[in-house]
Amino acid sequence: MASGAWRALHKNKTLKYGVPMLLLIVGGSFGLREFTQIRYDAQKLQGKLDPALEEKVKKKNVSLESEFEKLKDANLTDWENIRGPRPWEDSKSLQGQQREVLPSRHS
Repeated sequence: MASGAWRALHKNKTLKYGVPMLLLIVGGSFGLREFTQIRYDAQKLQGKLDPALEEKVKKKNVSLESEFEKLKDANLTDWENIRGPRPWEDSKSLQGQQREVLPSRHS
């Protein structure tokens, strides 16, 4: 008799597929909540500066206005685009070639 009841439960599709699916959905929501909480905690810690570093930043007194004043005096219209080295090229030799060519262009 016990094997007949077991066989009936085993054939029941709700118990075979529905219950594991519900467990997966409910368990997944709790798992995702924990992982997102870790993410938010990490972001909260990342926003805090080391006290020694914070003092250095305050000493420099860098503001948006001071950076704007530096850029206002810069000549941004007279520049030349110089490409960087490709992965297969030797960067030092390419930079040397570019340094040789640049002064002759501006003469």
